[in-house]
Amino acid sequence: MTHTDKSWFSSFSRGNRINLAISVLVIILGVIFAGDIPRQGDHFGFWSVLPPLVAIVLAFWTREVVSALFVGIALGGVISGNLNIVQEYLIPSIGTEDFALILLVYLWSLGGLIGIWTRTGGAQKFAAWASNKIVRGPKTAKFFTWLMGLVFHQGGTISTVLTGATVRPITDKHGVSHEETSYMVDSTASPAATIIPFNVWPIYIGGLVVGTIPMFETSQDGIAFFFSALPFNFYGIFALIVTFLFAWELLPWIPGKKMRAAIRRAKVTGKLDRDESEPLAATELTEMKIPEDYRPGLFDFFGPIGTLLGVAIIPYIVTFYIMGQEDPLLMIAEAFVLAVLVGMFVALAKGMELKTVMEGFIDGCKGVTIGAIILALAVSLKSVADSVGTAAYIIELVGDAIVPAALPAILMLLCIIIAFSTGTSWGTYAVVFPVAVPLVWAVLPDPFFLTICFGAVVGGAVFGDQCSPISDTTILSSLATGCDLMDHVYTQAPLAILAASIGAVLSTLMVVFFV
Repeated sequence: MTHTDKSWFSSFSRGNRINLAISVLVIILGVIFAGDIPRQGDHFGFWSVLPPLVAIVLAFWTREVVSALFVGIALGGVISGNLNIVQEYLIPSIGTEDFALILLVYLWSLGGLIGIWTRTGGAQKFAAWASNKIVRGPKTAKFFTWLMGLVFHQGGTISTVLTGATVRPITDKHGVSHEETSYMVDSTASPAATIIPFNVWPIYIGGLVVGTIPMFETSQDGIAFFFSALPFNFYGIFALIVTFLFAWELLPWIPGKKMRAAIRRAKVTGKLDRDESEPLAATELTEMKIPEDYRPGLFDFFGPIGTLLGVAIIPYIVTFYIMGQEDPLLMIAEAFVLAVLVGMFVALAKGMELKTVMEGFIDGCKGVTIGAIILALAVSLKSVADSVGTAAYIIELVGDAIVPAALPAILMLLCIIIAFSTGTSWGTYAVVFPVAVPLVWAVLPDPFFLTICFGAVVGGAVFGDQCSPISDTTILSSLATGCDLMDHVYTQAPLAILAASIGAVLSTLMVVFFV
């Protein structure tokens, strides 16, 4: 090996060297053992948990998410015998309507809109206005973040991008670390969507439980039960309470050494990121390039945001709550695209050149490229988990642990493991609810007991999704707030665990004393 070769190899970080070595090992194992691992019904036994488990462990260990996800996908190909992971997993996953929606709406539209604001100064103008009206310092900036999380409560991914894009200029101005901001954005996304369910969550979950037991004959029965179980979604409730106390700095002790260090760093040095961090948001999303002859105004911000909220929320409220349609109109993709167009038209109407507007849009799209790559791999890993039966194996593994008092906590833990491993709460609901509802009813056919367990499943899946480094909400919270992905994962986990622990204990006590 030449001196140049040694320098090239030594320039690799420890994480890169580890992932490279494991990738080579996976390829060798694939050639030798592909197709030889026996299938056990719907899964491959312990082998089924290895793809997401290895990806998550490598992401935590090496702090390098892209290669960790790729290793997990490659390992899934070895286990399932599908060595052509491009044909079997990457192309089918990236070519789906769901991923196209993510790419178009949450990445290009979000990035493009933020890029336009770097030319119009709309978000900066709103930040200045909000600072004068509401925000007086770091505490009120964090409270404003919490409040926006409740306002934009339509769903996990929608909430993260709307809240993050809205509050980041304000929290940056007042010296709030990106770890704090990303935690509050993430912790008021899906948790808020399950507690303030004026969105598609009740409809989706209600549809999953139809026919599982005699109580749920129609989707309306399931939706009504979802609303009745809201007070027992203890994780969602305490996630919002802990985040509120965190915002006002009222927690007597903040769990997590890394979060405490981030708070101290921002207050003492003014640095919003760790020195060696790699924020997902590129400079294209933060560098202001407002033309000298352009005068930013509040309408540069409220025009696109008002369009987004109006098109997404008003038709939903009218069709569901006024017209009573079981399948209400929710035009999320249309709302995001129209918001970008309104942002462009406002800038053009105020005299900005078309070339400048389009440069802003393109810079914004470029700024979210790394997020698109990570999301593409995360979606592919979800397909891998489905093909090797990760969820089926985990459910079968804990199927014998049926003690009524412990069942809510067991179901919550099961959902946490599945959602953390797969990076999706809705996917977890799809595999757990059809099994959990009849299981709970068989153990103890009591509606109140079912309500407690129902709330535990809803909250557990949200917790696992929120804390998973391969979840779209985790990735987009980091992207929208400009935080290093693994810094966000490490700092938010202890606070989320605090809320989940309280929820698990309360669920158990409710069964012990009231069932």
